Amino acid sequence: MSTGTNITTWFEGRWHKDDVPVMRAADHGAWLGSGVFDGARMFSGRAPDLLAHCERVNRSAHALMITPTVAPEEMVAIIREGLKHYGPDDAVYIRPMYWGIHGDLTAIVPSREETGFAICLEQIPMAPADASTTLGRTRFRRPVLEDNVVNAKAGCLYPNNARMLTEVRARGFANALVADAIGNVAESATANVFMVRDGEVLTPVANGTFLSGITRARHIANLAQDGTQVREKVLTFADFEAADEVFLTGNMSKITPVTALEDRQYQIGPVTRRLREMYWDWAASETL
Repeated sequence: MSTGTNITTWFEGRWHKDDVPVMRAADHGAWLGSGVFDGARMFSGRAPDLLAHCERVNRSAHALMITPTVAPEEMVAIIREGLKHYGPDDAVYIRPMYWGIHGDLTAIVPSREETGFAICLEQIPMAPADASTTLGRTRFRRPVLEDNVVNAKAGCLYPNNARMLTEVRARGFANALVADAIGNVAESATANVFMVRDGEVLTPVANGTFLSGITRARHIANLAQDGTQVREKVLTFADFEAADEVFLTGNMSKITPVTALEDRQYQIGPVTRRLREMYWDWAASETL
């Protein structure tokens, strides 16, 4: 089942209208999970950081031991052609994907000789400018490289995210603030996390247990250009409870203010508002 509407799919060398089948039952990715993807966005006629997302999906493929077959620049050109099916006011989620097709003699290791590839474009609205979220704590944690492929944006990681969300939603929260393997804050179940305390902007150090996101990096760069340096450091749940502002950053919504962490309430503060304004100003300068 799709998340969005008005779907267009690139598969086997051309664009197809609708959500067409791309994977077979015996494909390695279908039954053993060797699938990676990335997500970019088009909104207001712009697709910010599109090349960076295409570069990352190729790195993810290598991390999952499958061979990427499309150069990032070629992928961008294909996506630009597909986006012509949409209007300038349409918000589109852009998802390039690879998956393994064959396995080795054990079936477990994906073969590097053939790789499935598709791009899915889905019309999904951007979150309203006044959207916010709440966070609860979860007992589930982020894995480490020694026990999972945390250096890839891989579909096999997402069941862990799903159980985090299910757990906190049962208690009335919209998202989860998640710990790394030793109990420090890593990110949320769906996006990277920042906090502001006494005017200083802080974010968990990228310690390899989560993807240090493309949108995260863009916000850090925009803040630096505006004269505010972000400090990456080890942060605890107590640090977030003592924060003045908390916000999430990710491709789907770009920036989402947090109004509560368990019983702690937050206001949507000036740094969060300024950062949203800077991102939209920067995105308007990007060319599709």
